[in-house]
Amino acid sequence: MKEKKEILKAAIETIDIEAKSINNLKNFIDNDFLKSVEIIFNSKGRVIVTGIGKSAIIANKIVATLNSTGTPSIFMHAADAIHGDLGIIQKDDIIICISNSGNTSEIKVLIPMLKSLGACLIGMVGNTDSYLAKQSNYLIRTTVEKEASPGNLAPTASTTAQLAMGDALSVALLLCRGFTIEDFAKYHPGGSLGKKLYLKASDIYVKNKVPLVNINDEVSTIIMEISSKRLGATAVEDNEKVAGIITDGDLRRMLQKTENIKNIKAESIMTKNPKSISKNTLAVEALQIMRNNNITQLLVVEDKKYLGMIHLHDLINEGII
Repeated sequence: MKEKKEILKAAIETIDIEAKSINNLKNFIDNDFLKSVEIIFNSKGRVIVTGIGKSAIIANKIVATLNSTGTPSIFMHAADAIHGDLGIIQKDDIIICISNSGNTSEIKVLIPMLKSLGACLIGMVGNTDSYLAKQSNYLIRTTVEKEASPGNLAPTASTTAQLAMGDALSVALLLCRGFTIEDFAKYHPGGSLGKKLYLKASDIYVKNKVPLVNINDEVSTIIMEISSKRLGATAVEDNEKVAGIITDGDLRRMLQKTENIKNIKAESIMTKNPKSISKNTLAVEALQIMRNNNITQLLVVEDKKYLGMIHLHDLINEGII
């Protein structure tokens, strides 16, 4: 086991080397990069991203980012491609081949096959004097000065550079497509951002019981209703219209002030004009209302009709917070 100082020094040096490598990529955002963006944007096909070894792992991530930002993409492992997976490629598809050296045996076998299919080949490569670089229609450079690992062995800075350049390409395409937050949510319906943009009160309150008492109900009825519906509050109605809300906090405060509760009715405990939302209110908007008013429940009201209630815990469970 090395000394702690040596370990910390190695970790910091790794980050410094990789940060420098990423920063240097700005020098490679050139006309070939621009042409690559234009060709992919105008293509009627998909983007096929391929590579081998660590570059294949990076290729998978780039595919995921492209797909999530509106550019249909597929990963094709370079080794599998020469054993049948070339059938993935369709007319009008664009190929991005990722390799730091650009001279691996699998890449040298694969490229002539890609060329024979008439595919447009974009090379993402570190070695600009390599076979891949020379055979590519367009070249996106990811050259690094050195790897972060001792002896310049394990791919570290080079794969980090590939990853960053893939993100740069994805964001450039996102810009060209006018891709919005709403578009992103469509591709991420299960994510927290997606939920913030589509989840409505109507998706939440229907899962809850509907706590409700009449304006003339006594304390015992109110307590039973709040306890049984498990939302920490109940709506109060008068002639089928919402008159107020009673929370468990309102009950505690009432009990602190009053010893004889026998004749106390809901009307004297409730908070009038309670905060309410429509069923079409976004959950994230409901959360903001709760925060602004320091409350944990909201009534859902539509056309003056009480539909139900949502609780802060509902929003937490949905991942909105």
